[in-house]
Amino acid sequence: MLFASDISKAYSERTLFSRLHLSMATGDRIALIGANGSGKTTLLDIISGETPPDTGSISRQRNTTIGYLKQNPGVFAGHFLLQEVLNANHEAITLAGRMAATTQALSSATDPQEQRELTALLSQLDEDLEAAGGEAREHEAKAILSGLGFKESDFSRTIGEFSGGWIMRAELARLLFRKPDLLLLDEPTNHLDLEAHLWFEKYLSSFPGGVVVTSHDRAFLNHVANRVLAIEPGEVVHHRGNYDDYLVARERALEVKQAAAARQEREIQRQMRFIDRFRSKATKATQVQSRIKQLEKIEVIELPRATRKVRFTFPQPPRSGSDVVALSNVGKSYGDNVVYHGLNLKLERGDRVALVGPNGAGKSTLLKILAGVLPIEHGQRKLGHNVVSAYYSQHVLDLLDPANTLLQELRNVAPAESEQNLRTTLGGFLFSGDDILKPISVLSGGEKARVALAKLLLWPSNFLLMDEPTNHLDIASREILADALGDYHGTICLVTHDRTLIRQVANKIIEIDAGRPRVFPGDYDSYLYVKQQEAESRPPSSPHSNGTRPDASNAERNGRRSRRPLSAGEQERRALSSQSRKLAIQIDDVSAAIAEREALSAELEAMFADPEQSGDWAQLEASGERYRVLKDEEQSLWDEWERLSMEAEDVERKLAQLKTD
Repeated sequence: MLFASDISKAYSERTLFSRLHLSMATGDRIALIGANGSGKTTLLDIISGETPPDTGSISRQRNTTIGYLKQNPGVFAGHFLLQEVLNANHEAITLAGRMAATTQALSSATDPQEQRELTALLSQLDEDLEAAGGEAREHEAKAILSGLGFKESDFSRTIGEFSGGWIMRAELARLLFRKPDLLLLDEPTNHLDLEAHLWFEKYLSSFPGGVVVTSHDRAFLNHVANRVLAIEPGEVVHHRGNYDDYLVARERALEVKQAAAARQEREIQRQMRFIDRFRSKATKATQVQSRIKQLEKIEVIELPRATRKVRFTFPQPPRSGSDVVALSNVGKSYGDNVVYHGLNLKLERGDRVALVGPNGAGKSTLLKILAGVLPIEHGQRKLGHNVVSAYYSQHVLDLLDPANTLLQELRNVAPAESEQNLRTTLGGFLFSGDDILKPISVLSGGEKARVALAKLLLWPSNFLLMDEPTNHLDIASREILADALGDYHGTICLVTHDRTLIRQVANKIIEIDAGRPRVFPGDYDSYLYVKQQEAESRPPSSPHSNGTRPDASNAERNGRRSRRPLSAGEQERRALSSQSRKLAIQIDDVSAAIAEREALSAELEAMFADPEQSGDWAQLEASGERYRVLKDEEQSLWDEWERLSMEAEDVERKLAQLKTD
């Protein structure tokens, strides 16, 4: 389908990537990953043909069509939403136009030969139109729009009536309806809620062509990708598998590289000791020069810089009362649109709540009501004893002072903190060195989001409310945020479409559907299990307006899960978890044995390099045999470590699959 050979691209003196090779076949779904600014979008531009590479070439199969979703939407003609999507299939439009013209020509033709030719052409055009979608085109366009979260009433609205996020969804729908051979998707999930995420994942998993996608959503990449192309500092890494497979492989490669670097460093030190000892002796001059030349030829192994993870020391917030916030008979409307009526909800100390539900259900509205930043028409919002709340949404980025440095911004909310603590906090959010002295005005959207999050977490609050905190954040920054929230000692309520963050943080799920909250105690996987059980047991023709099964027990309606026998899937998960723990222990034991033998080998190597030991041939012979045995044992242990690691990877992959099924 596509082949890229020896591609490189640089701007000024900065090289994004070089000697990049890529071969794509039908069915390949490639996750293009890398730090912000590493060149992912530039590479997509090169693949699409919009930007030429500095060196190398791109070749494609003849007639390969490419669809490219950029982070900014294309130009719309101003038609109704459905028509905009239908118009994206240019081939079908052309064929329909030719059919209309041919039909008109046939109706006025009198010559029998011409009539036969027009009839044959009309039949061929009809076949071609059917292959391009035919009469099912409108049904398919509506299915795509519905999957991306549009309502049927939206189909007859003009594009200008939608917000920027919905226009991006319309652009994505237009692209999917075209059915190109190769999809290039630059952050396609930025404006999708959870339900649209799930639909889009299924669509891409069955997409017959090729896909290259960038995303900061780890769960999305795991479900969609079967290959990874990682733009890393100084190299481009190819890996077959999903994102988690790549992380495991990278970790293994790093461990192997670290071991090789350690062995190389020991060898260099051994040679240097010889050189330093005999540099001034004329009798050893030849050997010294020989070893110096050997050292000059060594290609030093450079270890990649690991992602920095810093454990924070957050200000200890005051302890709140048991009840953090309570809503009683709350009502909220936007004009004639009633979002909530008679809403009752209570959050308690220690709750770490994720609000989920379809787009437009009222999640952000509820979060704002809980935060006290949105007025209500009737009812009561009561904050608990000693509750100090902090609210994060995208608008807080606009509240950053452009003239302030990063350090000044943090000092504004934490004047009592030492500069070292402020630097440590900024370091935890990937700012280091002179970065902290940059003015806010020069930061990217993602960098501003990290500063705003750092400020929020330095504020001594005990009730944290967050609306889409992972927007603008790359995967490394999202992991840092999850670590930070894991260390947070207060109550949390958040809205996010990042399932990885929900899984790491939430201990309670509240589903919002048509203004009605439903509480699910437990983590996100427990919530998915309950929803799956309900979907399997509920007749399709009998939806329940109150969101509960007719046979649900009172305990379940009150949020308490009754005991039940373990399903086959849960039994398998428990068995795999037990096996995973045992393998981890075995791997640790083997790693310790390897380290022990490497240390003994290093001692012997040091002895061999010591000229004072060279006279005792019996001891040297015995030590040489011991060294050989140690090296054999070390190799056997490395083989065992690799076998156990591969087995552990297989177990973890099965566990991950069970969680997503």
